[in-house]
Amino acid sequence: MDLPSFLWLWKVAAWSMGLSVTAYGLLAVTGMGSYYLRYQKSPRPQWLRPLHYTIGIIFVTLILLLLAIGIIGTLGHYGNLGHSSHLIAGLVVVSLTIVSAVSASQISPKRPWARRLHLTTNAILFFALAYVSWTGWDVVQKYLD
Repeated sequence: MDLPSFLWLWKVAAWSMGLSVTAYGLLAVTGMGSYYLRYQKSPRPQWLRPLHYTIGIIFVTLILLLLAIGIIGTLGHYGNLGHSSHLIAGLVVVSLTIVSAVSASQISPKRPWARRLHLTTNAILFFALAYVSWTGWDVVQKYLD
């Protein structure tokens, strides 16, 4: 088995992906909690919004780290990009993550479109994360062969 000398990079990627999916799940829970409390007209705990934002920042950071690892690892192993659908899936996830983060920063009563865009983007992001995970597993198998 001829593994690349940067196997540590794939370990970082695996942990980052696992943490990204965990962060996405936590964002869904805190976001749905906030949404539920908002429409129940219940007071929202003071810590909920800052927690949601903090987890969101961590999620964006992890996704950008995964982008960097993917580019560095693929260029290091193959010398160029585009060997599987994982590249396109990854770029879709990065794009959706950025749209979600930017739309989140625009949410206000004066911009009702921002909340809808944020929620819609995150729903699509669920499927994009599932697809990028699946294609990533395929890529890992190629490296291990």
